[in-house]
Amino acid sequence: MLRPVIWTGLILFFGGFLMKTQLEAISLQAKEAIANANSQAEIEALRVKYLGKKGELTAILKQMGSLSPEERPIMGQLVNQAKAEVEALISEKNEQMKKLAMEQKLKDETIDITLPAKEIKKGKLHPLNTVLNDMIDIFTSMGFDVVDGPEVETDHYNFECLNVPADHPARDMQDTFYLAENLLLRTQTSAAQIRTMENRKPPIRVICPGRVFRADEVDATHSPVFHQIEGLVVDKGITMCDLKGVLEEFAREIYGKDTAVKFRPSFFPFTEPSVEVDVTCSECGGKGCRVCKGSGWIEILGAGMVHPNVLRSCGIDPEEYSGFAFGIGLDRLTTTRYKISDIRLLFENDKRFLDQF
Repeated sequence: MLRPVIWTGLILFFGGFLMKTQLEAISLQAKEAIANANSQAEIEALRVKYLGKKGELTAILKQMGSLSPEERPIMGQLVNQAKAEVEALISEKNEQMKKLAMEQKLKDETIDITLPAKEIKKGKLHPLNTVLNDMIDIFTSMGFDVVDGPEVETDHYNFECLNVPADHPARDMQDTFYLAENLLLRTQTSAAQIRTMENRKPPIRVICPGRVFRADEVDATHSPVFHQIEGLVVDKGITMCDLKGVLEEFAREIYGKDTAVKFRPSFFPFTEPSVEVDVTCSECGGKGCRVCKGSGWIEILGAGMVHPNVLRSCGIDPEEYSGFAFGIGLDRLTTTRYKISDIRLLFENDKRFLDQF
């Protein structure tokens, strides 16, 4: 017959006593393991080891079937108490781990505000865009609209409607990029003026900025791809005085109020009479230098009164309407404004060069 064992006021027989001893050992082992755990992964592994379906404390509960009816409630109480203590320790340790993890994360992500900040590079406009925007602002303030046209043009709009004869040198293969017999890369933005006159009735006051293409050799002053901004005014009673006034105001806005402007007779097939416009050399102030070849002047654009044949080709009666047109090389304007000696610098995208503007 088994002798009873008295423990803290509870009576257990020998089998229950052994189970209680085993429970105490497991409970002590679990508490030490939880105290020494260093990560949430370890804590989770200990939870499974002691409290899982196949855990050690769960296994003791499964052994209670071998105990007497008197011992079962006593051992059940002891096992549940041990499980509750282990669960509480695991929960507490988990909270500690989370707190430590958060503290470490905050420490790792702490910004030392005493350190100098990294320089943030700001984007800026290319000098060509800066000059173009200034030009658009100047002309729109005079009442001009901005229009655009296709870069791939037909011979009809690029040459025929502009009174350029079939034997004109500009139509040669060595000067124009032809894509097909009557299809080409536009050599000027004047084609957009023709399209505008075909689709609008006078009065017309527009500028046409954009890229143009010519078969030029690449050097310090030439590029096969460059930029133009061309202007057109058509109305009743337009004269050369109107052209002169607009271009003088433009030159002074771009180069400064003290800039002198000179008009020289010239020839263009789409204007009659035609002029070329010079301004005081920005490099030497008109005294003469290498840039202006000693003349004190820099050519900036060509202009003239719209040829009657051009007006007729667009369905406008030259007896009733007249107009003027001008074409400005944006690249040359930019190089003279910023004293850039080589036009190729505008297209090389060299950050060292662009950072100067």
